[in-house]
Amino acid sequence: MNRFVVYSFCLIAAFLCHGCEMADEFNESPLQNFEACWKILDENYCFFEYKQIDWDAVHDKYISMLNESTTEQELFQVLSSMTQELQDGHVNVVSKYFYSTYDGWFQNHPSNFNWGIVQNYYRNGAYAGDYNEIRYTRLFNNQIGYIYYGSFNESVLESELNEIFNYFKECKGLIVDVRDNGGGSLTNSDRFASRFLDQKILCGYIQHKTGKGHQDFSDPYPLYLEPSHGDLWLKPVVVLTNRRCFSATNNFVSKMHILSNVQTLGGSTGGGSGFPFTSELPNGWRIRFSTSPILDVNKQHTEFGIEPDIPVTLSSEDVKKGKDTLIETAIQVLLSADPPFKSKSQ
Repeated sequence: MNRFVVYSFCLIAAFLCHGCEMADEFNESPLQNFEACWKILDENYCFFEYKQIDWDAVHDKYISMLNESTTEQELFQVLSSMTQELQDGHVNVVSKYFYSTYDGWFQNHPSNFNWGIVQNYYRNGAYAGDYNEIRYTRLFNNQIGYIYYGSFNESVLESELNEIFNYFKECKGLIVDVRDNGGGSLTNSDRFASRFLDQKILCGYIQHKTGKGHQDFSDPYPLYLEPSHGDLWLKPVVVLTNRRCFSATNNFVSKMHILSNVQTLGGSTGGGSGFPFTSELPNGWRIRFSTSPILDVNKQHTEFGIEPDIPVTLSSEDVKKGKDTLIETAIQVLLSADPPFKSKSQ
């Protein structure tokens, strides 16, 4: 993990310990657990101002639904509904029996992905193999490489990445497909992204909370990405995205978007740019939330997603033919990428 992220995380942890201590002042009644949850978020959640959320009004809306005879299940439902007002997939309430999450960030968006159709490309291409969540092959008479990375929860060894990129050395272009990758480890996503650059780059910023106020943040700390010492890919790349690209994958796309030899294609990513942290309620339930915003290279939020360079939707006509509109479009983009893509300004 980038040393700035580690440093920021340490500061976050130190600050939030105070929040955990304050939670201990409450008892285990439904009303007091509600107050503890609301207060932890009030003092530590990082997107109130950006999302223009009136957290006091949210408090008044949901406290009226509780009393001292409220059951555990009823309390969980109220806390779940209250936290969903934050519109954040990183916010979860977790009890022994229940788990609450917000999925509005990808609902009502086209999926732009059909794994069964993607598998047909493997069968029809020069199939190579897979490592954990990475599957790869060559398409279009071996001219185009294709990598599908399904989850950054799964790590791939540097030696395995060397083998993969060496396999593509004769290809003209490369498709990197991260559709439906819901995130995972920033270490894994950065390890992968480092294969696509040959010099250290500024890739974004991170802030941390400095107080209990909704606007109490540090100045942005710069984040950098350095090239891998392994095999690099510096020829044209198309990154395929959809709305289910979240968290570490959103961050990966933000980094790749900077590079002059990369185009993103498909749909908007799902966002999720807050660094998550978990605290505990008096009754032992856990509340997870975003506490440090990670900004892009222009110091802009990507919490609600990143728009693609080339918007493409998976068409129903192509699906009937067993084709993936995004892959087919990416192949054509890469075959015509001579000279490589136009440089992007930061």
